Amino acid sequence: MNKKTTLFGKTLATIRKARGMSQRDLAKAVGISHRMVAYYEAQTNRPPAEKLTAIANALHVSTDELLGNTTLKIAAPKNTRLWKKLRAVEKLPPKAQKQIINLVDLLSTPNGLE
Repeated sequence: MNKKTTLFGKTLATIRKARGMSQRDLAKAVGISHRMVAYYEAQTNRPPAEKLTAIANALHVSTDELLGNTTLKIAAPKNTRLWKKLRAVEKLPPKAQKQIINLVDLLSTPNGLE
């Protein structure tokens, strides 16, 4: 394997983990099997051109970032469980999202629900 191949697989895994996604989560978002995600991360000798845009969109990065052509500025969440829950909230209808945001606002104030 060349350096670019290794870079792609490692970059893909790093971004996926930083987004709080499992290989299955990414696979579902892209429309491929989780085994293909594992292959892309560990064993491929070329990035999958036909899936590159879908993978980048699912991870909310550019294809240049995914390919390592530009500097990736991504911070891994400290609490991946919380990150996964917030990603689930993003999929809810706007009214439900607003209710959850209001509850989080209430709980995160200095006095909370005392």
